[in-house]
Amino acid sequence: MPKKIPNIKQEKALSQKQIEALPAEPSPVKTPSIKAPLVKPFPVSGGIKNLFLKVSLQEKILLTRNLAIMVRAGMPLLDSINLLQGQTKSKSLAKILSGVAADVSNGQFLSKSLDKYHNVFGDLFTNIIRIGETSGTLPENLNYLSDELKKKSELRKKVIGALIYPIVIVTATFGITLMMAIFIFPKITPVFASLHVDLPMSTKILIAVSDLLTKNGLSALGALAGLIIAFWGLLKIYKIKFYSHLALIYLPLVGQMSRDVNIANFTRTLGMLLKSGIKIVEAINITSDTLSNLVYREELKKLAAHTQKGESISKYLSNHPRLFPPMLVNMISVGENTGNLSETLLYLADFYAARVDDITKNLSTALEPILMVVMGLTVGFVAISVISPIYQVTQTMGR
Repeated sequence: MPKKIPNIKQEKALSQKQIEALPAEPSPVKTPSIKAPLVKPFPVSGGIKNLFLKVSLQEKILLTRNLAIMVRAGMPLLDSINLLQGQTKSKSLAKILSGVAADVSNGQFLSKSLDKYHNVFGDLFTNIIRIGETSGTLPENLNYLSDELKKKSELRKKVIGALIYPIVIVTATFGITLMMAIFIFPKITPVFASLHVDLPMSTKILIAVSDLLTKNGLSALGALAGLIIAFWGLLKIYKIKFYSHLALIYLPLVGQMSRDVNIANFTRTLGMLLKSGIKIVEAINITSDTLSNLVYREELKKLAAHTQKGESISKYLSNHPRLFPPMLVNMISVGENTGNLSETLLYLADFYAARVDDITKNLSTALEPILMVVMGLTVGFVAISVISPIYQVTQTMGR
């Protein structure tokens, strides 16, 4: 192919040998316009190597918001991508933007280039951008996508924040018990052996655990690590993972929160896709792929098949009241009948997100009595194991 004479922006990135190899041309016209800073391109990986690229949700939010601002301000898309590549601190995102910049400079659509990194962005991200490109509303769609991703991020933070307190309490309780069994109880065990009395069962159990941890600590640690790896491996099996997600939905206390989180994500994503102009069946399939809970994912796939046959969304959801409450179904039915389904879904998303917020605020209060009982039983077991033999000795001496 004949060599192209690069523009001013590209000349800065050329080596001396490349410049000397260029054909002679007339005196260049000086262009004093401000351009985005050039960034040394990363070697863009393809195929399997793209699977190892990870971009956090927060980085996606910043990417879409900053890109929306630049494009809305009239900055060329290629310059915007190059500028964002130079600013990002994420190596994965920088590599992706390098590849995207190369594709866009060759005339490729942004959505098509991002689709090469499907494992990073997914169908939701690329389809919203694709609709924006074809309809001429890319800045609006990017800004809208940023807002919705931010809401998802806030919802996730609330759920994680609600679970931190009980996890810390349970971990601290068992950690202290474990430390006592390893460092303190072995010093008391010889005293019990010298008493020559029949030890209670609780004391025998504690002595056995203490001996196991002190004499075979590495073996016990290896066995525990093996159990954790085996459990993690079992959860990779689809059926086991499916039923674990099903159990999570029906667990007391956290079950309601799990259902509300999935409903909020389902309605928000579907409403956003429909508002962007994506067809209903395709939107439901994309929404299904964005959900982490396999039970809801399977139901949405079945919903897409029924919708393709002409059945309404509300009619199918009404057959599964445990997963989709009647209030949700009735609101969706109203949205279908009035032609405002996307707005109704987004309203429902905010409603269920607010419910999750209320649950997370009250979760710590609801779990506190249970945690106190667990801590009391653990401390009581250790106390009884230590005190019971001493009490038996004093009783024997009194006789």
